[in-house]
Amino acid sequence: MPVNVSPDTLSRLRTALSGKVIEPHDDGYDEVRQVISGGFDLRPAAVIQVADADDVAKVIAFARDNGIELAVRGGGHSNAGHSITEGGIVLDVRNLSEIEIDVEGRTAWAGGGTTAGAYTAAVGEHGLATGFGDTGSVGLGGITLGGGIGFLVRKHGLTIDNLLAAEIVTADGELRRVDADTYPDLFWAIRGGGGNFGVVTRLKYKLHPLEQIIGGLLVLPGTPEVIAGFVAAADAAPEELSTIINIMPAPPMPFLPEEQHGKVVVLALVAWSGDIEAGEEALAPFRALATPYADFVQPMPYSGMFPEEDAGQPTAAAETMFIDHVDLDVAATIVQHLENSDASLRAVQLRVLGGAMARVPADATAFAHRNSKIMTNVACFWDGPDDRPIREAWVADLAGALLQSDQGAYVNFLGNESEERVRAAYPGDTWTRLREIKSEYDPSNLFRLNQNIPPAE
Repeated sequence: MPVNVSPDTLSRLRTALSGKVIEPHDDGYDEVRQVISGGFDLRPAAVIQVADADDVAKVIAFARDNGIELAVRGGGHSNAGHSITEGGIVLDVRNLSEIEIDVEGRTAWAGGGTTAGAYTAAVGEHGLATGFGDTGSVGLGGITLGGGIGFLVRKHGLTIDNLLAAEIVTADGELRRVDADTYPDLFWAIRGGGGNFGVVTRLKYKLHPLEQIIGGLLVLPGTPEVIAGFVAAADAAPEELSTIINIMPAPPMPFLPEEQHGKVVVLALVAWSGDIEAGEEALAPFRALATPYADFVQPMPYSGMFPEEDAGQPTAAAETMFIDHVDLDVAATIVQHLENSDASLRAVQLRVLGGAMARVPADATAFAHRNSKIMTNVACFWDGPDDRPIREAWVADLAGALLQSDQGAYVNFLGNESEERVRAAYPGDTWTRLREIKSEYDPSNLFRLNQNIPPAE
């Protein structure tokens, strides 16, 4: 249980910091305690908006020495609500958002609180890019530490495959600069091990030339034949093409024929990062699967894949997994389950992997799923506590029906789940090695509001 944090204790911390300490009686408290994921209405004793790495070290020491539960908040996208705490303190890194770009060297340093959208826009002005996920408001610290599967994953690998160095404050309050040669064990661990090892204040990334892409939304009929054909085409496509396939009943979007509203469709986000003329040829097999209901795929800046977003998300039940294939039977199972639910929104997302991501050895980083073929997410919105178990059961039933030989899970998409599910994110020797590194840098498990890796005994 979190300990009671007295106002006097917080007052002493406030005077020691350059940043801002926001308590329940302060203006703006309700705003700063909000997170992106729905369903979390927790009240921390304080939200501390740190100004620099020195502030981070002081807040860590304060939480450690006083036995206070510590949450670390960047983009606030944790599906498990780990960005917030009840009665503890929140270390908010959103003000750590400076970006330093070395155009000639094709590298960039970014603060741990920088968002993927802000970074992508800044480096895009120089015709450069680093791959993150698919959401602009995600904090770089969070998505990077978990791996980073996005629109450039087949061409340039995971985000962690483009991480050159990081600065991290560990549980002892020390600021460490880590890379392949300095603290290599810690550098290995933070590339996939999540927030278990400290608070990342800055990250150094590799930049790739990318003046423009062919990208956008392609909407197709959601038949088993189209779904299976789309997955096959995505797997066979050149590595320059990455796709995110959302299969769901069509929302009442103004560009869709009214008679299609509520019927299962494929809402596919595609991003081609190669030659424009070759990209049109690579996209032809997808457009040939069926007459598109809508086709917004066009040349654009890469930053165009990160549009403005709503401030929050509805409450949803979800499960993440990897599967080996999507044939007609698997596709039919997806369509049948979607049609048999009456939830306000339900969806299955498929991301065909491979390419550069798969060429990195499985033990090179703490992300061990290099050979996984298709990342799959099953989600269903729920409305109120009585509705929740119904939707959770639907998600579990469909996820069970889709389960194949790959037992892994992507840590960035896990919710508030079991230890077994966390272990699925770190199979075999990866788990053992992470626990040993945890015991060296965080033996008391101060950083436990995460998909937790307990220190080795």
